Amino acid sequence: MEIPVFNCKNADDVMKAVKDYDVSFIQYWFVDILGTLKSFQITPKELEASFEEGMGFDGSSILGFCRIDESDMVAMPDPTTFQICSWRPSERPVARMFCDVVNPDGSPFAADSRGVLKRVLAQAAEKGFTSYVGPELEFFLFSDDQSTEILDHGGYFDAPPLDLGNNIRRDIIFALEAMGINVEYSHHEVAPSQHEIDLRYDEALKMADIAMTYRVVVKETARKHGCYATFMPKPIFGENGSGMHVHQSLFKNGKNVFYDGADEYNLSAEGKSYIAGILKHAPEFVCVTNQWVNSYKRLVPGYEAPVYIAWARRNRSALVRVPMYKPGKEMATRMELRCPDPAANPYLAWAVQLAAGLKGIEESYNLAAPVEEDIFEMNERQLKRNKIKALPGSLYEAAMALKKSKFMKEVLGDHLHNALVENKMAEWDAYRTQVTEFEIERYLPVL
Repeated sequence: MEIPVFNCKNADDVMKAVKDYDVSFIQYWFVDILGTLKSFQITPKELEASFEEGMGFDGSSILGFCRIDESDMVAMPDPTTFQICSWRPSERPVARMFCDVVNPDGSPFAADSRGVLKRVLAQAAEKGFTSYVGPELEFFLFSDDQSTEILDHGGYFDAPPLDLGNNIRRDIIFALEAMGINVEYSHHEVAPSQHEIDLRYDEALKMADIAMTYRVVVKETARKHGCYATFMPKPIFGENGSGMHVHQSLFKNGKNVFYDGADEYNLSAEGKSYIAGILKHAPEFVCVTNQWVNSYKRLVPGYEAPVYIAWARRNRSALVRVPMYKPGKEMATRMELRCPDPAANPYLAWAVQLAAGLKGIEESYNLAAPVEEDIFEMNERQLKRNKIKALPGSLYEAAMALKKSKFMKEVLGDHLHNALVENKMAEWDAYRTQVTEFEIERYLPVL
């Protein structure tokens, strides 16, 4: 039986779909503060009650949620996110819904990432803005999860036989489309065994749900092909890492807020201030968009990973790129933030970017001129002359910038902000106290 893409609007729609398609289990999905997917399953007979009361769980067991003495949490399913899991058998299928995490009294839970994004989106909506996001999530395919043994030696846009992941990408796209997720195109990336599948832009909350689903589909499809997919930012020394370039725009009354045909860059005053907000606050939020020790092995000059705080139109060494305007494509005017990586929590990543852009608009931040020269080739004197600064160079620097940021504390809330800083500082301490093979090989023979 062919299973359709659902467009459920309420609980009744979901219960009808479950009955019509003999759904065996419904997975309830939410994430911890780092964006790790959490899930539990219910049977159809529990579905109606769960829509009314939610499903209780122990929040003290979820990273960054709460202490054991205040551990009762409730997962409230969002019926609009109901879809059949395309990687599971079609006979007596399994479905999933995303959940909002609330307190027992029904109030929003402070450490719910999805709730943080919804709160920032509500602030945008008060100004009449709708946020659209289009991410590019890159990933590697390896033989297994114990090594970085590559499957091919292909490069950027290579075709078979150099690209040996073509069939895997095809099956990923089929699985995504079966869940109503629109794919624009896919290709082999720069590094060996590295791939990219670009998703068609959508409203920010829906796109965060899609990004989480995408990561599951990619991993499950790779597993069926006998290999392992990873979103680790920099798994191979000397090769490009995996990024998650985030295209974003604001719409108001059906029109693209960023576009102004009378401007030399075709950018409106709001669009310029939004970009200026992203650039100004990037050092404060990079710990969210690039949240792992390994993230900063990718964020080094070269390897197509922008670390310099500037914007451009064609120059991919800048942190922000505004794709060149094409006549008749006013609706496509957007900015692209190039530093995030695909191992970020998408809910928080979208939230901090949108909040930074909105603050730029609210306070009319001034946008400096674009930098079209290759920033990677600039020396320290040229960087200083052009007033170009760099992002934090390590997780420690990024965590300290996040810790000191009153603005990010407002965006994330005290609970989540403190939990993230604490977690990242613990990760840095665990990393910095390791003795690595690099140190053994370099120092043991000579010291």
